[in-house]
Amino acid sequence: MLKFGMVIGLSIALLGASFGDAAPTKALAEGAEYYVSPSGSDSNAGTLASPWKTLQHAADVATPGSKVYVRGGVYNQKLKITRSGSAAQGAITFSNYASEVPVIDGTGLTVSGSEGIVDLTDASYVTINGFEIRNYTTTKSGVMPMGIYVHGAGSNITLSNNKVHDIKNTATPKGMSGRDAHGIAVYGTKAPDSIKNITIDGNELYNLVLGSSESLVVNGNVDTFNITNNVIHDNDNIGIDVIGFEGKSPNAAYDQARNGLIKGNKVYNITSSKNPSYEKGSTEAGGIYVDGGKDSIIEQNYSYNNDIGIEIASEHAGKSTSNITVRSNLIYKNSLTGIAMGGYDTERGSTVNCKIVNNTLYKNDSLGGGNGQLYVQYDTQNNVIKNNIMVADSSDVLIYNEYTKNTGNIVDYNLYFAPGGNANASWTWKSKEYTGFSAYKTGTGNDAHSMFADPKFVNVSLNDYHLQSTSPAIDAGSTDTAIIGEYDLDGNARVQGAAVNIGAYE
Repeated sequence: MLKFGMVIGLSIALLGASFGDAAPTKALAEGAEYYVSPSGSDSNAGTLASPWKTLQHAADVATPGSKVYVRGGVYNQKLKITRSGSAAQGAITFSNYASEVPVIDGTGLTVSGSEGIVDLTDASYVTINGFEIRNYTTTKSGVMPMGIYVHGAGSNITLSNNKVHDIKNTATPKGMSGRDAHGIAVYGTKAPDSIKNITIDGNELYNLVLGSSESLVVNGNVDTFNITNNVIHDNDNIGIDVIGFEGKSPNAAYDQARNGLIKGNKVYNITSSKNPSYEKGSTEAGGIYVDGGKDSIIEQNYSYNNDIGIEIASEHAGKSTSNITVRSNLIYKNSLTGIAMGGYDTERGSTVNCKIVNNTLYKNDSLGGGNGQLYVQYDTQNNVIKNNIMVADSSDVLIYNEYTKNTGNIVDYNLYFAPGGNANASWTWKSKEYTGFSAYKTGTGNDAHSMFADPKFVNVSLNDYHLQSTSPAIDAGSTDTAIIGEYDLDGNARVQGAAVNIGAYE
C-alpha cells in the first residue's frame, strides 16, 4: 500500500531553492514526490503547494523512484507513459493523493488506433493506483479504445485499485471484427522480450461495451502475471481472458500468455446476449476464459450470472490450452454452463493436461440448454477432474460431452446431485447419454469413488454454499496434494480432517 502522508517542509524548501527562476524540469530529483492538480500549472514546481496541471507533464519528467500524487478532480486528458523506473531506485508511481479520487475522463477525446487513455509503451517499473478511468468511447469501426493499455515489452508493472468504466466501442458491427474495446489490456507484442511480472489487483471494471474483445485481457508474450482481487461485472463480453496464438507476438514461440495466477476475483453479469457483434441472444461470454494460454492457476474466484463460469479452451486448430489448474472456485447460475473445456467445434484446438479440482458448481446451465455443469467439448486430453460438487439445474444434466475425441481424462471423487433425482440425472460422455448414476459409471468407467447425493449446502437461497456438518462431501475427496492447493475458497487450510472435502470449501 502506498504511503500518502509525507514530511514536506524540507523538501519544499530545497525544491524552492533549487528552482529559483529556472524551468522546473531542470531540478527534478530522483525519488522525489510530485503533485498534479486540476488547478495547477505545468510551470509550477510540482509540489503540494504548487502542483502541476497535467498528467502528461508529470509523465514526461518523472524519473525512477518518483511518486506522482494526483489530487481529486476531473482530468480530460490522455496519459502516455514511456519512461521506466528501475529495480535499484524504484518504480515511477502515479497514485491518488490521500483519499481523493482523480478522474481521467475521455469525454470528447479521439481514439487513435488501438489506444489506452492510460497507455504504457515498453515501460518497466511503473505503478498506476487509485484512479477512476471513464468515458473513453468511439463510434468508429477499426479503432479500439482501452481504459489502461500496456503493450510492447517491459516488466514489474502494477495496476491497482482503479475503477474503469464506460469504455465503449459502439460502431455498427461488421461481423466479429472492427468493433472492439478493453477495460484493461496487456499485449506482449515483442519477442523474445516479454511483458513480465505484471500485477493487476483490486480494480473494478464495469459498464464496458467491448464488441468481440474482453474486459481484462493478457495476450501474446506475457510471462508471469497476477490478476487478483478484481471485481468485473455488467459488461457485454468476456470478463478475464488469457490468450495465446493470436499473432500478438512477432515470434510464434512466444505467443502465449503464461505463468499466471488468477485469484480472488469476483466476476458476474457478463453476457454477450445483447452484444451486436454476436448473433442476437448469443450466450458465449465467459466470466474467466483461457484461450490458448498455458501454465497458470485459476483459484478462489467467484463466477456467477455470466454466460459461462470458467472456460479453458483453444479457438485455434492444432493449438492447445495446457497445464491450467482450476481449483477452489465457486461457480453458480451461469446461463450456458459452469466449466467448459476443449474446442467449441472440430475446427478448433484442444485442452490438454489441465486440472479441475475442488470447485463447487451449482445450477449452471440455467437456460436449460443441456450443456450441464461441466461441458466437455472437442479434443480433451489427459485432464484431471476431481473433488468437484456439481448440482444440476432443471435440465438434470451434469456432464455433457458430445465429441468422441476425448482421451486420457480422469474423472473421479466428485459429488453429483440433480433436482430430478438419480432416476433423471443425465451424463453424456463421448457422445453417449447415460441416465442414472450407476449406468453412467458402468458405461464410462468414470467416477469409481464418486457419489450421487445432496451436498447439504448451508443456505442456497442466500448463495451460501458452505457445507453443513452432515454433508457427505466432508472428507470424501482425493487428497492429491500436488493439485488441490493449500487453501480453500475462504483461505482455510485445504486439508483439515481425515481427507480433503469435495467442493470449494473446507
